Amino acid sequence: MGSCAAASRGSCVLLLERFDRLHVRGSSHGESRGTRSTYAKAYYTPMLRLARRLWDEAQAEAGDGDRVLTPTPHLDGDPSLLAAVRNGGASAIEVVEGSAWPGADVFRVPDGWMAAASELGGVIQATKAVKMFRILPTRAPSCRTEVVDVTKREGSILVKTTSDEEFHGAKCIITVGAWTSKLVRSVTGMDLPVQPWHTLLCYWKAKPGRERELTPEASFPTFASYGDPIIYGTPSMEFPGLIKIAMHGGSPCHPDSRGDMTTDTDDAAALVEPMARWIRDFMPDHIDTVQRPLKPLPCMYSMTPDEDFVMDFLGGDFGKDVVVGAGFSGHGFKMAPAVGRILAEMALDGEAGTAAAAGLELGHFSIGRFVDNPKGNLRDY
Repeated sequence: MGSCAAASRGSCVLLLERFDRLHVRGSSHGESRGTRSTYAKAYYTPMLRLARRLWDEAQAEAGDGDRVLTPTPHLDGDPSLLAAVRNGGASAIEVVEGSAWPGADVFRVPDGWMAAASELGGVIQATKAVKMFRILPTRAPSCRTEVVDVTKREGSILVKTTSDEEFHGAKCIITVGAWTSKLVRSVTGMDLPVQPWHTLLCYWKAKPGRERELTPEASFPTFASYGDPIIYGTPSMEFPGLIKIAMHGGSPCHPDSRGDMTTDTDDAAALVEPMARWIRDFMPDHIDTVQRPLKPLPCMYSMTPDEDFVMDFLGGDFGKDVVVGAGFSGHGFKMAPAVGRILAEMALDGEAGTAAAAGLELGHFSIGRFVDNPKGNLRDY
């Protein structure tokens, strides 16, 4: 989100990054992320459409050699997704024998099962995407250091680091992921509920002879199943013969001491077993679950109680000079260019004109929604 914000406007920008430039300690690394527009919450639909346009613009600016988004069909399964259909983010499909729909030759689902399909499906190469935004023409300089304090002094923002360095600027955007609560508490004393969760991205082996059927070339979709648990996946791309199928969720952790989650731990087993059951129920002819996931990769969510983002001014003495972007909760990567544009405009202009033009109401992402209401926007769909 910070890289996208830095690339959004032509202002003089300095990126302060605690870890290496393309590190694996947060939520933005790895080979792939899925993108879709099948959201039950209507306020995400305009953001998703804005993000897709900005992905295309960024790729065009970077050049053909840096394309990071591969469009695919997208399929979601669950009756509650009728809300996404009402929002205009998807089209309803009734799954019956002999009907044509994305993945019909692969997924085994009950007759009459309701699904939602979206034209905005796709696979984003995550690490490559971060690199793309870092080398766009703004080419913001960066410094590897950990920020420990943000203050306002004589009309400017002062940022202090663990190495006793001080940086001054007119505006500041905080996008520190799983470390958001720690930094915001130290700066303002406010308890912003952004909880780090440790999770696994799992790659499973395709059964012999089935490999090609699971690829974008065969029109295999990105997909999600919104039952209990929520299972999602992307076509076979990054590792030949393997397909990413994972579970939305994880276990609370501390971002500085989470360690490596392997499939041998109890926390990992709580994620892997539901994935394996789902595969046996819905994709038994195509995926091998006997060997378990051949490539489990650890990742970290930054979860708000309602799983909605935080995009707001820090307020108080900072007024509109400090903006916070946080809590992207396992589903924000696809919207990173839109989030970056919004944060940059909030910082520089005091308002997000692009969001307003897209019909996006930012009140849903305010810090204030948690005041006297620890669940924020949480509701049942």
